[in-house]
Amino acid sequence: MSVPVVAVVGGGITGLVAAYRLRAAFGPDARIVLLERSDRLGGKLRTVLLAGGPVDVGAEAFIGRRPEVPALLDELGLTDQLVHPTGARPLVYAGAALHPLPAGTLMGIPAGARALDGLVDDDALARIAREPEILLDWDSDGDMSVAQLVGSRFGEQVVRRSVDPLLGGVYSGLSDTAGVRATVPALARALDEGAASLTEAVARALPVPSDKPVFGTLRGGYGVLLDALEQAAGAEIHYGTTVSNLRRISNCWSLDPIGEVDGVVLAVPAPEAAALLAGSVPAAAAHAAEIPLASSVTVSLALPSKAALPQNSGILVATGEELSAKAFTLSGRKWPHLAERDVALVRASFGRFGDDRLVDAPDEQLITLARADLATVTGVADEPAAAFVQRWYGGLPQYRAGHTEIVAAFEREIDGIDGLAVAGAMLHGVGVPACVESGTKAAARLAARVAG
Repeated sequence: MSVPVVAVVGGGITGLVAAYRLRAAFGPDARIVLLERSDRLGGKLRTVLLAGGPVDVGAEAFIGRRPEVPALLDELGLTDQLVHPTGARPLVYAGAALHPLPAGTLMGIPAGARALDGLVDDDALARIAREPEILLDWDSDGDMSVAQLVGSRFGEQVVRRSVDPLLGGVYSGLSDTAGVRATVPALARALDEGAASLTEAVARALPVPSDKPVFGTLRGGYGVLLDALEQAAGAEIHYGTTVSNLRRISNCWSLDPIGEVDGVVLAVPAPEAAALLAGSVPAAAAHAAEIPLASSVTVSLALPSKAALPQNSGILVATGEELSAKAFTLSGRKWPHLAERDVALVRASFGRFGDDRLVDAPDEQLITLARADLATVTGVADEPAAAFVQRWYGGLPQYRAGHTEIVAAFEREIDGIDGLAVAGAMLHGVGVPACVESGTKAAARLAARVAG
C-alpha cells in the first residue's frame, strides 16, 4: 500500500484542522502538504503582543454552547486555556445614546415589544405589538433578506437599531445583505413550520435558557490553538505560495507548484475556490463565485488601567449614527484574564460589506478615528500606551438571500468527486466552531475516498 500524499490549500483554522484530522486518519508516514499564500498561518485568527501580553486582533471569541472548540482543546491538551466571559453585558449606541443590548431577541429580532423598550420609539413599539394581527406572507420555498422581513413587520427603526448592530458584528454586513435562511436558520425553520407571525416565529426559535456561558476564548489567544494544531498536524508547510492549475489526472489530482497528489482539501475563501475549480469543476466554480466577501479593520488600544470605561463587555453601533466605528469590544471588561492586565484593552471595528472605504486608511488615521469615536460614545479620551491596526481583506463571506441554495448546488457538484473536498466559512457558518466542523468533515470525506 503506497503512502498517501494529500494537499491542503489554505492555512486558516479550517485548513489547519483539516491537516490535523488527515494526519490522524492517514498516520505518521503520510505526506500532508499545507499551502498558504501569506507568510503566516491562522487566516482570520491572529494573536499579537500588545502592551506586554497576547491580544487577538481577528476573531476573539467562539460560541461556547457549540461543542467543537472545547472538544478540540481537550484533544490537544489545552483545556486549561478555556476562558469564559465575566458576565458583563453589551450596550447599543443608537440615537446618540447608550442603551442596554436587548435581551430575549433572536439576532436582535424581538419576540415582543417589551424587549426593545427604550431602544426604539413608541411608534415602533406599537407596530411590534400589532404585528401578530397582520397576515404573514412567507414563502417556505424561498428566501429574503433579514431587512426585508423584519422591516416589513416591525419597521425600519428595529432593523437599524437592533438587528443591524448584531448582524454587523457577526458578518461585517447589514441586514439588507443577510439572507434569513443562512443567517437566522432557526427563524426560517419556525416560519416554514407554520408560525402565524414573525413574533410567534421568534418566540419559537429562541434558544432554551441555559446556564452555560454563551461565549468562550483562550487565555493565551487563538495563537495557542494554531501552534498546537500546526505541531499535531506535522504538515509540510509552504508559505507565500499561490496555488494554481488544479486538475484531475487519472486517479490523482495535480496542482502547481507541487504536482500530483492523491487528494486535495480546498480551505480558501470563495473567490479563490472559484478560481481553482474553474478548470476542473466549472459548475461548482460558478456557484462559489456568487459568494461575495466583506473587508474590515480592527484597531486595538491599550489604554491606562484607570480609564473610566463602562462596566460592559462592548458597544454595538446602530446604523446611521455619526460614527466611523461599527463596534467596540471592551476586552478588559469582557474577559477576566484580560481584566488582570495593567492596561484597559479596547478594540474598535470598522468596515462593512459595501462600505470598506476606511480599510486602506493610514494607521494613524484609524487610531485617531477609534479614539474619537470612543470618546464620543463613552467620554474616555485617554492616550493609549500602545495600538495595533489589523486589516482583514475579504475577511467574511456574505450570506445573502439564496445562500443556502447556492451552497447546496455547489456541494452537489463537488460531492462524489474522488480526492477533492472543500471546506470553510463560505459554506455553513463563519464562526470558529463552524470552521472546525467544516475542516473535520472535509478531512473525513477525503480520507474515505483516498486509497492508502
